[in-house]
Amino acid sequence: MYAIFESGGKQYKANAGAVLNIELMKVPVGEKLELTNVLMIVDGDQTIVGTPTVENAAIVAHVLDYVKGKKITIFKSKKRKGYHRKIGHRQKYMKIQIDEIRTSGESVQA
Repeated sequence: MYAIFESGGKQYKANAGAVLNIELMKVPVGEKLELTNVLMIVDGDQTIVGTPTVENAAIVAHVLDYVKGKKITIFKSKKRKGYHRKIGHRQKYMKIQIDEIRTSGESVQA
């Protein structure tokens, strides 16, 4: 069983027990987190697709840590003008572990 959910404008695939890096939210380390923006749930040959989200579905996870992504370099320049600018960026993520996927009545735990 797996689910597709949305967090921070991005979509993620969640299995019970999986560890994911999602966009940073203000949740303390070790706390439970309930993600209710579930777009699709697949259980064997049964598929539930939300319009736009699945009713009464949630993904329960807990926060493991805060991490940073790899550094990217942004370089801008204008030809023949002597203008160039170099800056870097590291995106901050929240590492979570999926505990269970809840549908309308049942739940699948890790």
